[in-house]
Amino acid sequence: MSEIIFIVEEAAEGGYTARALGPSIYTEADSLEELYDMVRDAVRCHFDEDERPKIVRLHFVREELIAV
Repeated sequence: MSEIIFIVEEAAEGGYTARALGPSIYTEADSLEELYDMVRDAVRCHFDEDERPKIVRLHFVREELIAV
């Protein structure tokens, strides 16, 4: 696996959540900087060094409501 993709969303209670597509990896953090560190750490913990993806792609999903 050369790449892993995470879906990143704003948490209802504040902060962010990140969920990998494919492997069962989930993490959360209070800020984006902390989330980047948590995602890196989660990937390092989940994969052995020789199987670890070289690229982590974060796909930000944001829901907005507007009045009509």
